Amino acid sequence: MIKDFKKFILRGNTIDLAVAVVIGAAFGAIVTALVKDLITPLVGAIGGQPDFSASYFTINDSKFMYGDFINAVIAFLIVAAVVFFLIVQPVNKLIARGSRNKQPDDPTTKKCPECLSVVPIKATRCAFCTSKLS
Repeated sequence: MIKDFKKFILRGNTIDLAVAVVIGAAFGAIVTALVKDLITPLVGAIGGQPDFSASYFTINDSKFMYGDFINAVIAFLIVAAVVFFLIVQPVNKLIARGSRNKQPDDPTTKKCPECLSVVPIKATRCAFCTSKLS
């Protein structure tokens, strides 16, 4: 059991995932600071309130902190935009570029001209209608 656990831990995918989680957490902290320290005051200044992260309304002595929610939404949108524009788009372009130069595979099947069923390329008769194939 210890050998299997060691094998699991030392697999490349596990280590890559651990690094991604640590980097993601650090990046999340940077984005949160950006939103809290720069974007929130900028949006608040436009709206006339310098800091809306502490904004709330009260119903029956319960505080609803909508300012924190707005910060979280802005942080999420920034992270999503960065991931989309800096990771997803370049990877999609790279994959498209790699598949452009790829040669098409040789066909392994063909269609019967009589019944339009798919038969192996080396077949001399159709397995479905028994017509002769060229």
